[in-house]
Amino acid sequence: MRLLLVEDDKLLGQSMVTSLSRHGYTVDWVEKGSGVTSALKTEAFTAVILDLTLPDIDGLEVLRNIRKGGFKLPVMILTARDDIRDRVQGLDGGADDYLGKPFALEELLARLRVLIRRQSGSAEEIIQVGQLSLSLSEQSIRYDDAPLKLTRNEFKILTSLMTNAGRVQSKEQLQQSLHGWDEGSSDNAIEVHIHNLRKKAPNVAIKNIRGVGYILEK
Repeated sequence: MRLLLVEDDKLLGQSMVTSLSRHGYTVDWVEKGSGVTSALKTEAFTAVILDLTLPDIDGLEVLRNIRKGGFKLPVMILTARDDIRDRVQGLDGGADDYLGKPFALEELLARLRVLIRRQSGSAEEIIQVGQLSLSLSEQSIRYDDAPLKLTRNEFKILTSLMTNAGRVQSKEQLQQSLHGWDEGSSDNAIEVHIHNLRKKAPNVAIKNIRGVGYILEK
């Protein structure tokens, strides 16, 4: 599957290209909005990841140009803007999803999978692991069919564990789920969040793999 990444931050762009490539995607990366239309005319892309803050053209204008050009592929907006008006304008302008910076790689991958399945007519936005149910569209988790009240960091860690159920998540991966691409957190902080999750969802099997990380059993 081929992705078009529109991102002017060189460090972030390179990190995304490297990480997405490791997960089986072919990524074409442009740093300016002016290169988007020509790229879409040249290659058949599965989806577009579009930053709103670009050096030449505002990302919302790029989005409008994509839709005016008749391109119907999924577009995910990726930006540090936290204004609800930008989100509404982006979604009303034809974006299929919106992910704020900083973000976790696992959430980006999960959202991409949803967009691609939706495009192919087989969307499944609910991830079910035992008594846990994660809605990516609503950004909520239910436990034993009741809403699970979580802090922002607890939600991010549990989302990472659920989207990788049955696979070990290292402490470094969980730290990245909290702070995105370029920030860190202590091992103790991860342990505290895991402890709290176990208290809030006592029947969920989050196991510690000593010296490695944690795994949510299916």
